[in-house]
Amino acid sequence: MNIIVVGCGRVGAELAYRLFTRGHMVTVIDNQTAAFTNLPIDFRGRTIQGEVLNQQVLHRAGIDKTDGLALVTSSDTTNVVLAHAARVVYNISNIVVRNYDPRWRSLYETFGLQVVSSSSWGAQRIEELLYVHEISTVLSAGNGEVEIYEFSIPAAFSDQTVGDLLLNNKDCLVASVTRAGKAFIPDVETRLAGGDSILVSATFDGIAALRARLGLSEEVV
Repeated sequence: MNIIVVGCGRVGAELAYRLFTRGHMVTVIDNQTAAFTNLPIDFRGRTIQGEVLNQQVLHRAGIDKTDGLALVTSSDTTNVVLAHAARVVYNISNIVVRNYDPRWRSLYETFGLQVVSSSSWGAQRIEELLYVHEISTVLSAGNGEVEIYEFSIPAAFSDQTVGDLLLNNKDCLVASVTRAGKAFIPDVETRLAGGDSILVSATFDGIAALRARLGLSEEVV
C-alpha cells in the first residue's frame, strides 16, 4: 500500500516506521525538518517538509494516488480540515485521524471520521489496569467505548442462566462460553457451570455492573 503519514512527532514516526517495516510505501509530511529525526535511521520511506495544508505539498506526497492517509499531528483543527479535504476533494476513504485534545473529539465524530483518541483511551486503560484482575480485557473497540472481557464463572453462579448473570444489564452481552475446551454462543436460557470461560462485550458501565453482580472488587490495588 501507498500510505501518507501527516505529522512526524513520536506517534507519526512510530507509525511510519511500523508501516515501512511491513513493506508499505510510506511518505511522511511535516512542516518542521527537525521532526524527521524522530524516525529510526533505517527508515527508507519518503520525507517531505512543508505546510501540510498546502495543496502542492500534498501533490508532491502523492495524495491523489494514496491508498491510506493517517493524520497524526498535534493540531486537532489541522487533522480535521485535512481529513475532510482528503475525503471530499481527493475521494480518499481510508483515513484515520488522531485526536490530540479530548475536548475536540466530538468535532471528529461530527464529520464521521475514523478517530483514535489516545488520551481518552489511554486514561481508560490505565483506570482499568489499576483495578483487580478477575476480569481481563481481551480487545478494545473504537476508543474503548466497547471492549471484550474474559473471566471465569465463579462456583456460586453454577447452574444459573446467562439471563440470571446479566440481570437486565443492557450494556453487557455474552459473546461466547467455553466449556471443556469447546466454545459456543449462548442465549439467555443457557445454564452456566462453575469454571466456564466467558467472553462478554460491554461498555465500561456495563462491565462495572457485571463486576458488582459477581461480587468482584473494584478497589484500586
